[in-house]
Amino acid sequence: MQKTFTDQLGREITLNFPPKRIISVVPSQTELLFGLGLDKEIIGLTKFCIHPIEKFAERTKVGGTKKLNIDLIKDLKPDLIIGNKEENTQADIEELAQYFPVWMSDIFNLEDAMKTIGQIGELVDRQPEASYLNHLISAGFNDLKTLALQHQLAKKVAYLIWRKPYMAAGKNTFIDDILLTNGMTNVINQERYPVVTLDELKASNCELIMLSSEPYPFAEKHIEEIQAAIPDAKIMLVDGEMFSWYGSRLVKAVQYFFEFQKEFY
Repeated sequence: MQKTFTDQLGREITLNFPPKRIISVVPSQTELLFGLGLDKEIIGLTKFCIHPIEKFAERTKVGGTKKLNIDLIKDLKPDLIIGNKEENTQADIEELAQYFPVWMSDIFNLEDAMKTIGQIGELVDRQPEASYLNHLISAGFNDLKTLALQHQLAKKVAYLIWRKPYMAAGKNTFIDDILLTNGMTNVINQERYPVVTLDELKASNCELIMLSSEPYPFAEKHIEEIQAAIPDAKIMLVDGEMFSWYGSRLVKAVQYFFEFQKEFY
């Protein structure tokens, strides 16, 4: 049976339903698909799609999120490719869309993430599983919001994703929305992922600087480097997957953020 769907970029795709040969080119969405029970259907993923790790080893790797192996994908003959506007390059997606149905997400906040989970559930014929995931995520993050309000968390923060140059998560990002949910006010007012200097961060009077584990693998030695320049701020390493993966990882993120918030009560 053929079925038509509209993706989050407003593009219509028609595919054989339910799809039996799926390639996912975004790590968090790959983890979601496995979480929805699509073990047999996922035939390809990127080298960054490491969760769950035991599934990763068994699947064909089709390159990285920004540099896909188009010829290998063609050889695999998928009946559905699932990507994301921010994670994948427009050129790769446009080329693949000439040959295969490509469904794209475009995510800026928790509400978008839950909408995506629901839509991907429909796309792959796993609506009940997707609804259950969304139920858990909604309940968990509502509790986190309530706790942040009860404890009057209002920390001024910066969240660094890169070094040399330093880059931060700004407004209009999924990370910014997750920070807000947990009672954190982002001092970075530019949109997306601007370059920032340590002098600018110091001038912002931020109380907390978070160093993400990805895409740049910040480590303990970087805490010392930044602390020397900004002695009054608390600086901590954080799990980037919890702040930026927007699929089924959000269920695990709830417990992570319960513990995270406790550090500031």
